[in-house]
Amino acid sequence: MKLMFISDIHGSAYWLDKAIEKVKEEKPDQIVMLGDFMYHGPRNPLPEGYNPAMVAETLNQYKQQIVAVRGNCDAEVDQMLLEFPMMADYTVILHEGRRIYVTHGHGFNIEQLPPLQESDIFIQGHTHVPVADIKDGIYVLNPGSISLPKENYPNSYGIIENGSFFVKDFEGGVIKSVTFTS
Repeated sequence: MKLMFISDIHGSAYWLDKAIEKVKEEKPDQIVMLGDFMYHGPRNPLPEGYNPAMVAETLNQYKQQIVAVRGNCDAEVDQMLLEFPMMADYTVILHEGRRIYVTHGHGFNIEQLPPLQESDIFIQGHTHVPVADIKDGIYVLNPGSISLPKENYPNSYGIIENGSFFVKDFEGGVIKSVTFTS
């Protein structure tokens, strides 16, 4: 089962369209959205192609494939535009014998993990910085941001497939990766 992770769209229809091109190319079984869908937030500049209504319209076309959590820039009014649930602070996905704890990262985060077991996977967005690492036996992941990357990283998304996690840029390059051990 292939999972694609998209985080921190912040209302950019332009970058969401690029991510949808990658959805068509990657063909994931599920698209996991890590929050901050439509609003750019008071600390961020307007991203390229800022159009929150178009973001909602595009995402709704993929509602059957989407699993989503709320980001710190998301509100109940955003949920009114989306045809899939996105107001949960976290969700847990069972994937190939592993538990994946999915959250935005403004509550539990890589520096303050929830109670997890060794070999579990923790994935967050929020920082706009890609991560593929292991901390205290827990795989800690972040796909970066598709629209407003930070720390000189390119716009990116994440893939879990065949026992590995990859952060990819939109040119097909792998920025970071980690392989899960048995």
